[in-house]
Amino acid sequence: MQEFFSDSELKTKEFAKKLASHLVQGSFLAVYGELGAGKTAFVQGLAEGLGVRESVVSPTYTILRVYESGRLPLYHFDIYRVEDEDELYETGFEEYAAGDGICVCEWADLIPEALPAPRLDISIVRTGDAGRHITVREVEK
Repeated sequence: MQEFFSDSELKTKEFAKKLASHLVQGSFLAVYGELGAGKTAFVQGLAEGLGVRESVVSPTYTILRVYESGRLPLYHFDIYRVEDEDELYETGFEEYAAGDGICVCEWADLIPEALPAPRLDISIVRTGDAGRHITVREVEK
């Protein structure tokens, strides 16, 4: 398990950018955190670390955004508005999760049964106005 404290959005992005350098094809990241915790900022840093040139925004209303301009494709899921697992699977979730890129899923706590292993669980917890405690844990099975 790895822990990091961030006191700014910039530091959160920098941490994610460094993490991106260690990711390989097929990596899956499950991101946990309440509204405003910094999940999307984390994904933006990850995208920057992968060399994604597009602007990364939360896919809340589209469920999935695909970015293919980096060293690996980035599949960014936000399942906050997903009604059930059937709706999730209609997006091609399983194929993206096992695909040729990096798959990141915000609000992963809403679909615990659908999460693949191995994966990285990223927990972001606010510790004040700007403070964030970020925990990265490897899940094998």
